[in-house]
Amino acid sequence: MHLPPALTRLRPVALIRFLLGILLPLILIGMIAEDVLERQRFAFEQPLMLWVHAHATPTLTSLSIFLHTFGGPVPMGVVFIAIVLALWFTQRRSLAVFALLGLGSSVALAFAMKLIFARARPELWPRLVVENGASFPSGHSTVAAALATFVVLLAWRSRWRWPVLIVAVLYAFLMGYGRVVLGVHYPSDVLAGWLTGLACVLGAYSVLGSSPRLLRSDEKVDLKTHA
Repeated sequence: MHLPPALTRLRPVALIRFLLGILLPLILIGMIAEDVLERQRFAFEQPLMLWVHAHATPTLTSLSIFLHTFGGPVPMGVVFIAIVLALWFTQRRSLAVFALLGLGSSVALAFAMKLIFARARPELWPRLVVENGASFPSGHSTVAAALATFVVLLAWRSRWRWPVLIVAVLYAFLMGYGRVVLGVHYPSDVLAGWLTGLACVLGAYSVLGSSPRLLRSDEKVDLKTHA
């Protein structure tokens, strides 16, 4: 008996990536979003935020303010556009499309969720930064997770995979943790943001085929074949 072609191409790594990187995050986001939509509060959040605030050092607070500025819409918009243009004009067209789809979808989805759920931001202590708009999910956390996932995928077939993975995870974690330190997001906002960014980029990777050719750093367009 011959298996269908789709099943024969399904590798264990791809299945694990789908289950843990896309399906599970979407399920968790749905569970959190249901409670947010019903205006229910998570009992652990306020005590956790107060503990984080009480133990925030001046250095951590300063880092959180820096990440707040760096992770804002304008700086991240410039970074995303620069990535797409750099990949496109260096003839890495499939990677440019991947970046546009993965990073762009994370921003669009986070923005749409903010409009839908319209969750008010926490008001537990005077804020050091000004934030407007809805709280769920954390846009900074979404973008940081999307960027971190994208960079890790780019480096995964190189010898730098583990250092890049460590730095990327640390960056995404500090961005999300900093949102709680500054009191502008609930922990569930941050968690939903991380999961959204991860799922969007891995989803784009799967949609584009997750083929080895997609992540080849030496991809070039052979003009002769298109002449």
